[in-house]
Amino acid sequence: MESSTVRLRALQGTPLADAKVRATVVATAHAIAERTGITLFGMDADDEGITVHIGADKLAAMGFLTELRRLTELWHSGKHGGESLWGRAEE
Repeated sequence: MESSTVRLRALQGTPLADAKVRATVVATAHAIAERTGITLFGMDADDEGITVHIGADKLAAMGFLTELRRLTELWHSGKHGGESLWGRAEE
C-alpha cells in the first residue's frame, strides 16, 4: 500500500494552540479518513498545524488535506464571526 505524509499549516499564527480547536481538527481528520476509507497511519498536531500519514498516494493525500481545510475552515468561520482558521493568501 502506498503511503504519504502531508502537512496543513496556518499561514500565520498558532491557531491550534487552543485545545478545543486542535481537538476539532484532529477529530475532523479522523472522520474524513473513516468516511473515505483511507487508512490513517498517524497524525501529529502542533500549535501551527497538523501532519497526517495516510495510506494513499500524494494526490489523494492533497485531496484529504483540501477537505480537512475546507471543513475546519467552515466550522471555525461560523463559530468565530468569519475569522479564518488557516489564513487567507491575500492577508
